Amino acid sequence: MGILIVVENPDTWPFQIKTVKVVAAREYLIDSELSGQRDTVVFNLCRSYAYQSLGYYVSLLAEARGHRPQPSVSTLQDLRDRATVRVVSSELAELVQSSLARLTGKTFELSIYFGRNVSERYKRLARALFNQFRAPLLRARFTKVDEKWQLQNVSPIATKEIPPSHHDFVVVAAEEYFADRRWSTRTRKRPKAHLAILVDPDEQDPPSDEKALKKFERAAQGFDMATERIDRNDAGRLSGFDALFIRATTSVNHYTFRFANRAAADGLIVIDDPVSIIRCTNKVFLKELLERNAVSIPRTLIVDQSNRATVGETLGWPCVLKVPDSSFSRGVEKAEDEQALQAALDRMLDGSALVVAQEFLPTSYDWRVGVLDRRPIYACRYFMAPRHWQILKHEGDAPSKWGRVETLMVEAAPSNVIRTAVKAANLIGDGLYGVDIKQSGKRAYVIEVNDNPTIESGVEDRFLGSGLYEAVMRVFLDRIEARRFGRA
Repeated sequence: MGILIVVENPDTWPFQIKTVKVVAAREYLIDSELSGQRDTVVFNLCRSYAYQSLGYYVSLLAEARGHRPQPSVSTLQDLRDRATVRVVSSELAELVQSSLARLTGKTFELSIYFGRNVSERYKRLARALFNQFRAPLLRARFTKVDEKWQLQNVSPIATKEIPPSHHDFVVVAAEEYFADRRWSTRTRKRPKAHLAILVDPDEQDPPSDEKALKKFERAAQGFDMATERIDRNDAGRLSGFDALFIRATTSVNHYTFRFANRAAADGLIVIDDPVSIIRCTNKVFLKELLERNAVSIPRTLIVDQSNRATVGETLGWPCVLKVPDSSFSRGVEKAEDEQALQAALDRMLDGSALVVAQEFLPTSYDWRVGVLDRRPIYACRYFMAPRHWQILKHEGDAPSKWGRVETLMVEAAPSNVIRTAVKAANLIGDGLYGVDIKQSGKRAYVIEVNDNPTIESGVEDRFLGSGLYEAVMRVFLDRIEARRFGRA
């Protein structure tokens, strides 16, 4: 992977950074040799990123050429957008307060060089802001209002504004940043692609266990793709990869969605892509989408304060209530009578304007059909957890209890179940989905379509084995190469 640093005038560039090439902005914009390079990362250090400035066009044309600019055009917009800065300030509020607690003044400026600050005290804050605004040289300005520090704005630092006393530190920060193996230009044989796998080490019920993650990594190696696990602190590193595979439970109001959105904006191949996350994680949307496309679902009501009294009469007893963004059986309750129904609605409507209510279809198991790139890849029977009406039983802080799982060849599952699952998944997109279906008589009813489906070693891979992991990696590589060579 090649690295270019682009500046207005290389003759006035004050730093000597090993292993990278420094070029003039105008040269980058018009030189056909530079524009034709592949597998290139562009660090745009122009003085200004204003609309239609040289700096703006460097990032814009870098994206058009399939290079990876830092900052990207979307980051340039974020830097100008006060609303984005306010959102970031809110998310980092606790870290800001703890990092700046010792300061006695009313204003503070933090310089961030390739994700680092000269003071160890501000290491975490500098990294967090760099993860949000992926530009090599940044300045964050804070003010104290009512004894609370607030982030006012974030802007690029022109190299001429960096104090000479910081120059050696900037060189060290840059060299350490470029020394990361993702940027390395010295390897004898470069992999075909670099894949980031987003995981949450602290998650109690992750979508893939450690053995499955290692199988994904081995499968990627078989296709000559390098993999690296990343976590929620690594957003600033995304542009160094070709693709992002999310193996942490997703939600729209969550860092996983921000990772997906940022990666997609940077041109990475993403599973789960942000559109799929939005569509799958909201059951109100799914209800409308599936009904409008004639996909069978249990009788369902969208409930608010105005129609809550009609639920029992319409659906009968028992019925199931779901918070729209529920997942892994959390936020789902079964009401046996009117009193339990209204009590559950009180709790749920307190946090959401709408609640999904469905008729209860008793079955000993749910079908789960895995769909990848619009084709079925596995079929499982997920049996109910012992002495419970769901496949997963939560008991406070104790470990969750799953029911047993039977995995079948896709061809051995009922054809109407597979057909219904594929139709439902294809309404969402062409990513990786797990479609939950209840079979009642000859009819198959879609319960939900899950992005980020569970794939665990010895369970979903029982029949395909390594072939399941290879199928996922093949899709990644095919899409990376299609985009890289203009076939997307």
